[in-house]
Amino acid sequence: MNFQGKIKMKHMKTNLTLAFLLLVSASVCAGQKNNQNISWDWLIGKWAGEGSGKPGSGTGSFTFAKELDGRIITRKSHTEFPRSEGRPESVHDDLMVIYADPTDAKQRAVYFDNEGHTIFYSINITGDKIVLTSDKIPDSPAFRLIYEKTGDAEVNVIFEMSADGGTFKPYLEGRSRRADH
Repeated sequence: MNFQGKIKMKHMKTNLTLAFLLLVSASVCAGQKNNQNISWDWLIGKWAGEGSGKPGSGTGSFTFAKELDGRIITRKSHTEFPRSEGRPESVHDDLMVIYADPTDAKQRAVYFDNEGHTIFYSINITGDKIVLTSDKIPDSPAFRLIYEKTGDAEVNVIFEMSADGGTFKPYLEGRSRRADH
């Protein structure tokens, strides 16, 4: 085989390898279940907290939005805490991405905030109640975040902590009203 023939053969092998890889990746992607997030529909939109803004309590808002053709949901939250005894005023911002785990299609979430925290959650949905429970990490507290629909335009939000990963105690709780109507 001459030099030109060897180059053509090499390109042909490369093209066949690329075609095979594309075919495999397409079949893997097609095999993943479409996460429509239907159970989250009642939470999609803008919400405003009903906090008083008094010292020690914050005022804030959050949004839930479908992204990437409804395959994921993002939650963005912003809370402002006024100055109180011995504490300066502060701001808390966070982002959560809710998605279907590609290994089993169960809903999961990952949370990030401006304080440097990252929390991975599993999700359990029953009716109008969505419960996010953090993955267990040795020698670390566990967290549970609960959204419970209490009316057409109202939700109760509870953030709980557990030292042992089993007994959860409320850390923050508040009601929010839909703000996009």
